[in-house]
Amino acid sequence: MDFASYLYLTGAEIGLSLTGLILLLVTAWSSAKAARAITIAAVAALFGAVIFTAVDLFPLSSPNGDAFGGLYRVDAFGSFAKILIYLATIACLMVTPKFFAAHGAYRGEYPVLMLFSAVGAGLMVSATDLMTLYIGLEMSSLSSYIFASFLRSDWRSNEAGLKYFILGALASGIILYGMSLVYGFAGTTDYVGIRAAFEASFPMGALFGVVFVLAGLAFKVAAVPFHMWTPDVYEGAPTPVTAFFASAPKIAAVGMLLRMALGPFGSEAEAWRQIVIFASLASIVLGALGAIGQQNLKRLMAYSSINNIGFLLIGLACATPAGASAVAQYMAIYVAMTLGSFVVLLMLRDAEGRPLETLGDIAGLAVTRKALAWCLAALMFSLAGIPPLFGFWAKFVVFQAAVEADLVALAAIGIAASVIGAFYYIKVVKVMFFDEPPSDASRAPERHSPAEHWAVLTVCVLAISPLAYLATPWLSDVTGQAAASLFVLA
Repeated sequence: MDFASYLYLTGAEIGLSLTGLILLLVTAWSSAKAARAITIAAVAALFGAVIFTAVDLFPLSSPNGDAFGGLYRVDAFGSFAKILIYLATIACLMVTPKFFAAHGAYRGEYPVLMLFSAVGAGLMVSATDLMTLYIGLEMSSLSSYIFASFLRSDWRSNEAGLKYFILGALASGIILYGMSLVYGFAGTTDYVGIRAAFEASFPMGALFGVVFVLAGLAFKVAAVPFHMWTPDVYEGAPTPVTAFFASAPKIAAVGMLLRMALGPFGSEAEAWRQIVIFASLASIVLGALGAIGQQNLKRLMAYSSINNIGFLLIGLACATPAGASAVAQYMAIYVAMTLGSFVVLLMLRDAEGRPLETLGDIAGLAVTRKALAWCLAALMFSLAGIPPLFGFWAKFVVFQAAVEADLVALAAIGIAASVIGAFYYIKVVKVMFFDEPPSDASRAPERHSPAEHWAVLTVCVLAISPLAYLATPWLSDVTGQAAASLFVLA
């Protein structure tokens, strides 16, 4: 394969990188008024990346393609994950300007950093070498540190940025140390070479390397016991940033974890399966219990994120194509649910533009803003996995994969624990529909919301409605092909 072919295979990342560099120059030489035009250009570039990547994904029978000597792979899984990442980034960019404009803090570098973060996320899910993976990871992480503290006038945002930077740097260090051990015992950084080396010999030092890498990745996906940053960062970061953290970087981290565990570490599944099972059950239980007592809605969504990661890890623990396919389906549905939930939080503002972020603030929302209350209720019931909403299907395919992989006990415990999680979702609905609205008129929700917010929310609600079941054959086919590509090493 020649160099031109390599450039074509990496066309989405190259296109976004060049667009980001050009827009960075425009940002440096223009005023803050140009931020809207820069945002539109960034969204257009991301749409172009979606179309380009979709060409790689469809038809599904297209062969895998390696670029730059095996550092990067184009396959169905990477293309599927990147489409989700780019679409989530587009949705976040659409709902962001209004929020920061109210604080007079929106600047052109925000969409530029979004583009670079999307490039890093794309590299993470397509990397087939430890070096490429780390470059993508840090490219995405460095942008995220800035996002968390982007609202410089807010002490909570500054605190969230500092916490995320310190703990994120620690996790990156753990991953790097694990990679060093893996390289030391495998003699290569290439995924295919690592798997071949571990199939031939898997000493104790290599096991430590695998554990360190998976522990660092567990931080990135906010799995227990590496979840400690999530509630504080989700609460403190600006709401559009929190929506971004809960979607695009989460998809990238899960995709990276899947490719690492099932690729170079796939021959030693028994060595890491017990760790993943523990993290899965702990995340489900702690996420559910931690959310019960929360009054802040963003902290509640943080624990919800931890809880949902637990269900995703059940699919990973299967270490089978069916489990990987279930994880891919869960990711797609979860992104719609979490984005919709955070868009509702963005739309909850009082007459003076102050955010409404507590359970008490949404009391009686079914009276003051009926359409918004029904949308949030649908999203909460879907997150709880209550049929006929599409969130039920996400949990169903994960548990089905676990049963097929003879992990019946894991599936049974996961089903039982999901009942705990349903409590706080139903609590949110109860507060909206059965509690009295706040007596303080100044804290009443604003009656009107931007059209772009309604557009994103409508798409998310339709994506988790019973109508989405019509797409299950197509979704199962796509994710099945994506999962199968993870098990093709050469």
